[in-house]
Amino acid sequence: MKLSHFNFNLPKELLAEFPAENRDESRLMVIDRKKQTIEHKMFKDVINYFDDGDVLILNNTKVFPARLYGNKEKTGARIEVFLLRELNSEQRLWDVLVDPARKIRIGNKLYFGDDDSLVAEVIDNTTSRGRTLRFLYDGSYEEFRNKLTELGETPIPKYINREVTAEDAERYQTIYAKEEGAVAAPTAGLHFSKHLLKKLEIKGVNFAEVTLHVGLGTFNPVEVEDLSKHKMDSEELIINQAACDVVNEAKGKKKRICAVGTTSMRAIESSVSSQSTLNPYEGWTNKFIFPPHDFSIANCMITNFHTPKSTLLMMISAFCGHDLMKKAYEEAIKEEYKFYSYGDAMLIL
Repeated sequence: MKLSHFNFNLPKELLAEFPAENRDESRLMVIDRKKQTIEHKMFKDVINYFDDGDVLILNNTKVFPARLYGNKEKTGARIEVFLLRELNSEQRLWDVLVDPARKIRIGNKLYFGDDDSLVAEVIDNTTSRGRTLRFLYDGSYEEFRNKLTELGETPIPKYINREVTAEDAERYQTIYAKEEGAVAAPTAGLHFSKHLLKKLEIKGVNFAEVTLHVGLGTFNPVEVEDLSKHKMDSEELIINQAACDVVNEAKGKKKRICAVGTTSMRAIESSVSSQSTLNPYEGWTNKFIFPPHDFSIANCMITNFHTPKSTLLMMISAFCGHDLMKKAYEEAIKEEYKFYSYGDAMLIL
């Protein structure tokens, strides 16, 4: 498969600017790989596809307010600083992206907040837009982190061409988010309401939680025609024994095991035993899934509609089958499904 196989024309108006009014009332396209059928439902209908003993694998990462705006010393120029990951908590070193980058050099200082109470010094260049910053703040580590949260805003994707609202802080977060560390939401999970999760639980469906801290690399378009040459950014991954037990028991009983989102799928595919069971894991993963790929754990998945040439689309092609995926996407565009982070969902059986 080549990069050009994953290009398609996506009308701009199908990129969702806002979430559906209610989480579980977005649309749901249901694809049956065996029957090669495509159906149109509402997300809350997802409950009809799961029974007692089936498992949903959820990514419980929590998005932190990663986008800050500071001013450059002397010139006062407004600079966007996007926090990617903490490198050293004692020294308060962070890996960040800056915009506009050309003005930001090693040794520059940036000031944040109306009172300039938070300062950052540029100590390294990592990529064209990447920098290492050392934050200077007069307070404990906990106070420093609280300050970052106070000054940061919800990192909704750049394609959403509007100001961040208070609603985004709630809606760009799954209701089961627990472990802080993502700079982008695992968006398939955004469709689950408390009510829907409760109904699934009452039906006997089990949940296995994994943690994959979603980085920006997940959303980077691929730029090499030969997919095997693409390098994924590493993301932190934790899978505990309890999650493995839930998943492996269901696998032994031939139950439906559903990865909620591409991040959950990447998480579990990163830690498969030689017997094709799920192993505990703590570390980093840069697994890139593209066709052909044998999936070892999940036999169905929930995902959003993805943008052209994205690694996410390549995983869907590998799981769904390329021709069926193309047909589904053509239908989604014709039926005006909403795409990307705040868009509609797809269940692949």
